[in-house]
This record gives sequence, C-alpha cells and structure tokens, in this order.
Amino acid sequence: MPGPATLWTRAHFATCDETMRRIHGGALVAREGLIEWIGPESAVPESLRAEISERHDLGGAWVTPGLIDCHTHLVFAGTRAGEFAERARGVSYEEIARRGGGILTTVRTTRGASEEQLFEQSASRLRALLADGITTLEVKSGYGLTLADEAKLLRVARRLGQMFPVRVITTLLAAHAVPPEFAGRLDQYIDVIAKEWLPQLHSQGLVDAVDIFCERIAFDTRQAERLFSAAQELGLPVKMHAEQLANIGGSLLAARFGALSCDHLEYADAAVAQALARAGTVAVLLPVAFYVLGGARKPPLAEFRAAGTRVAVATDCNPGSAPGTSLQLALNMAIRLFGLTSEEALAGATRHAARALGLQDEIGALEVGRRADLSVWDIASPEELGYWVGYGRCRKVVCGGRVAWERPG
Repeated sequence: MPGPATLWTRAHFATCDETMRRIHGGALVAREGLIEWIGPESAVPESLRAEISERHDLGGAWVTPGLIDCHTHLVFAGTRAGEFAERARGVSYEEIARRGGGILTTVRTTRGASEEQLFEQSASRLRALLADGITTLEVKSGYGLTLADEAKLLRVARRLGQMFPVRVITTLLAAHAVPPEFAGRLDQYIDVIAKEWLPQLHSQGLVDAVDIFCERIAFDTRQAERLFSAAQELGLPVKMHAEQLANIGGSLLAARFGALSCDHLEYADAAVAQALARAGTVAVLLPVAFYVLGGARKPPLAEFRAAGTRVAVATDCNPGSAPGTSLQLALNMAIRLFGLTSEEALAGATRHAARALGLQDEIGALEVGRRADLSVWDIASPEELGYWVGYGRCRKVVCGGRVAWERPG
C-alpha cells in the first residue's frame, strides 16, 4: 500500500523543466519523498484528495525546485583574509600560489584541524546554504593532499549529509594542488592518487566523482588523462576545474571523457563550447570567484548559447577565491557580470546544476517522479531570485517532501 500523501496548495510554481513552465494558483502532491502530481489547484484529482494526510497552505508564495549548489569546497579550516588583502594591493592569485600560498595555505590549516573542528566550521556554512534555499550540494575535498587528510575531508562531507536534511555529493579533488611532499614530482603525485588513494577511498564509499585542477599553475592534460582513466576504470564520473586562468586544452579532454561538468571557463572558446555541448558536459560558471579575483575575461556566454551548451551557476564556496555561502548572490552576479538572463540563471541553479552532478533524472525540476525538493519564496516573481543582494527571500525549504528549514518568525 502506498504511504500517505502531502498536499501543498495556494502556490505559484516555477517548474524549471525544459519549458520553464509557470503554474499560477497551483498545487503539488508529494508521497514517499517524490512528486506525485502537480498542476492547477482546481484540477487535483479527487482520488488523490481522499488520500491526503497532511496539508500546507503556502499563501500565494512562489515555489521552485530546491536550489542545487553544484560546486563547493565547503569543508576547510581557517580563512585566507590576509591573501585577500594582498590581492587588494595588487598581488596576483597566481603569484601568491607560486610562492606557496593560496590553496597550500588552507592545506596547512586544514591538516591541523580535527575532524570535529572541520565538521563544526563546515556545518555553520551549510546552515547558511540551507537558509539560502539549497537542498543538494556538492562538496569537494582538496585541502588535505594526503590520503589520511583527504579521507578526513570526505568523511566530514558524508557526515554533513547525514546530520543535515540535504543531499551531499562528494568529489575527490586530491589533484587540487601539489603538496609540499611531492614538490617537483607532479607525475608521481598523480600516479599515487590514481593508483593508491582513489581505489582506497572509493572502496570506503567516500567518493561520488573525481575532479582535477587543470591549469598552468596546477596539472596538465596528460596528468588529467591518467587520473580520468583511473576513475573511469572504477566507474566514477569525472569533472574538471578548467580555463580559469588560461586555456591549456583541459575542457576538450574532459569532454572526450564525457565529464559531468567543466567549471570556471573564463578562457574557454567556441571550440570548447561545441565540445561540451556534444558531450552533454555542463559548463559551470562561478561568478563569485571571478568577482573576488578581479577577473578580466568573462566566460564565452554567446558561444555557449550558440552551441547549445548547458550552463549552471554555483557558489564555489571556498576560503580563497569565493568566501561566500549565497547561491542567490551568485545568481545576481551571473546576471550582472556575465550577462545571463534571469531565466538562464534559475535554470543554472536547478535543472542544469542537477545534470552537473549526474542527478538530472532525480532533482532539478518540479515534475512527477522527481524528488519533492522545494524552495518556497516570498517574492512576486521568479526574477527576484537574481535581483536581491543580501536580502534572503527564502521562507521554507522542503527536502524529500519534509520541511527541512523555515525562516524564524
């Protein structure tokens, strides 16, 4: 026998499906965590009404799919406020990285933190994301750069998903930077990740996907290919940080491997846009990092549109280039700095973000059969989601049909 159903009424729905349909005066029925029916309130089937055990009157609020933050580095210790001040004085991100700062600054702090300390610091950031309307997020490792420390970060990410009513996807990003122990030995470090760490962490159930920072200050395409091949042998999907600082061919390689996403992409071009579109790889834009680093070159949005490349937007929450926990702010920046339309930005935080995590059949749109993840908003139209700056309008967050967060008062 099916379980009891929940009815959500007096709402306007932005479905975020392929048609970006809007339903005014709508209702939604959820059962056992999934959407069973959605449409005009007057059309709810009588057979379903008879099975409703719980009702929620949303009083004319707008409802979207639960927002999805498909690129975060949420688990870390400390800050890099000092480096932020240096960049304000004109020191470049690359210069700081080359002298042993940047990512390695956070690596040193994170290695010294206990698992409990990491959980407490990361939980605070996760609470802010939840209040911003997030129901699913990706958490990357990459601030440990030893087997034990990468495992520690991934365990904390898994625990966050267990302790909070959100879905957490874990990505191994051990190829984030070269640790001091492997200075000058990049190839050997990649081999250790691919042949030793990845199989062990995968066997422990800690890895959902594999990522690499493919840049001139990090790893090249040959090294990325070796890591991707190892991930492919284990049946794990791949992702790539690419074309943030230069174009060294990373996205073309990632597309050849059918990567879930390529992220940043300020230095991508028409060839990259076409390759990503053919492969079904999502272009994830990270406007907060662009803003914080003072980027001079924008992602090629016109080329993405022409090629039909799917475009997502994420916070990139991290202590160096994107110290923030608001996807709504990222949407605003994607519209103002990169030129996305309001509709493109919303699709980028829902439908396309789901695809960037390989979850396009489960979440990201308000459709029958998908998970009942909802964000309820005190707004007059969905365009407000990329409009307000620092004025959160989320009233309620629903994960799997259950209320996960409500704004106090």
